[in-house]
Amino acid sequence: MNTRSTKRLVAGVAAAGLAIGALAGCAAGGGEEENGGDAEEVTITWWHNATSGPLPAVWEEVAAEFEAANPGVTVEQTGYQNEELQRTLIPNALAAGDPPDLFQVWPGGELRDQVSNDYLMQLDDVIPDTIASVGATVNPWQVGGETYAVPFTFGIEGFWYNTEHFAEAGVDVPETFDDLVDAAGALREAGFTPIAVGAGDGWPAAHWWYQFALKSCSPDALAAAETDFDFSDECFVEAGEQLQDFLGIEPFQEGFLGTPAQQGAGSSAGLVANGQASMELMGHWNAGVIGGLTPDEQVPAFLGWFPVPGIDGAAGDPTAALGGGDGFGCSAEAPPECADLLAFILSEDIQSRFAASGSGIPTVPAAVGSLEDPNLVMVAEGLAESSFVQLWLDTAFGTTVGNAMNEGIVNLFAGTGSPEDIVTRMQDAAATL
Repeated sequence: MNTRSTKRLVAGVAAAGLAIGALAGCAAGGGEEENGGDAEEVTITWWHNATSGPLPAVWEEVAAEFEAANPGVTVEQTGYQNEELQRTLIPNALAAGDPPDLFQVWPGGELRDQVSNDYLMQLDDVIPDTIASVGATVNPWQVGGETYAVPFTFGIEGFWYNTEHFAEAGVDVPETFDDLVDAAGALREAGFTPIAVGAGDGWPAAHWWYQFALKSCSPDALAAAETDFDFSDECFVEAGEQLQDFLGIEPFQEGFLGTPAQQGAGSSAGLVANGQASMELMGHWNAGVIGGLTPDEQVPAFLGWFPVPGIDGAAGDPTAALGGGDGFGCSAEAPPECADLLAFILSEDIQSRFAASGSGIPTVPAAVGSLEDPNLVMVAEGLAESSFVQLWLDTAFGTTVGNAMNEGIVNLFAGTGSPEDIVTRMQDAAATL
């Protein structure tokens, strides 16, 4: 990427961060103190969701370098599958009073619940420069104006696709959802499975409904849903009807209800990685996941990306995007060195190496220019060009409503639910809060 386009991209990402905030580094500090030869030994436990691709190696290097720079500190880092970490391991550890020191923190409802239970360290007075370095992208990790975690990556969802399949089928990048339907038909006629989906994990299927809701609902309707759990706008039922119609064209692989999203060659990401499916709707991290599932563990040369197209005539903003990121926070009882490690992870050097590894889009703007994977560059440009970014809906609505919503959507995928059932489940769940 040349210098001019890099500056333009960095500025665009920063501007997109301001839109994110409307809707929804520095070197380690205390860890650099000279403690002397009799310093107390400190162990920091760190749980993250890096299990494939280049990111596990990045975090291993970060842990080793932090230990070397902070004598007496040991960092025990462990990667877990995202679903297990978010749905089971972290909630159980927090409830049992034995959480890791540094761990993955998701914004929205989960964050609000953790803060209300005093599970997290308040960071504003501890690492203020680090918080300032990521700009408005930190806003979703704040409650009442106070910061409880800091995102190290942020991006948007789109379609990861096989450019060779598209060329062979004579398909152009879709500009509308009607184009996407036509593309799926053309790919099927050319002998390809048009789209892979990991419905076995639930949330990848749910994201299809999210996208129909994003493109069908006005920004005001989405805001009312997030702040007041107001799902009365007819667009939410319409989203389910649109998804039902889309399912009717049979765009997905056989057995999609049992397919995992990111685990193994038979996952939805694996099907794209090995040329068995032409597209997958997935977040910004997917290039690294796909690369980790190829025989040579490299991102395939055929991989491309395009943003989710709008729906002609719908009330939703066609240039709105669905997105989110990964952030880390410290448990309330973690040692001070935990915040130092978090600041180290968000330093410009580590963020630049994170970007160069192809693991994702960094949140420190100065590190965006280190992106080398052209697909991630395209996602970053898509983020910069988005009119606004809506946080993942299950994250925005919180665990109770989000789980009910996702279950209703999966039922629709399975043919056992209806568009109205999804909204009813959401309303019933919200009534229990």
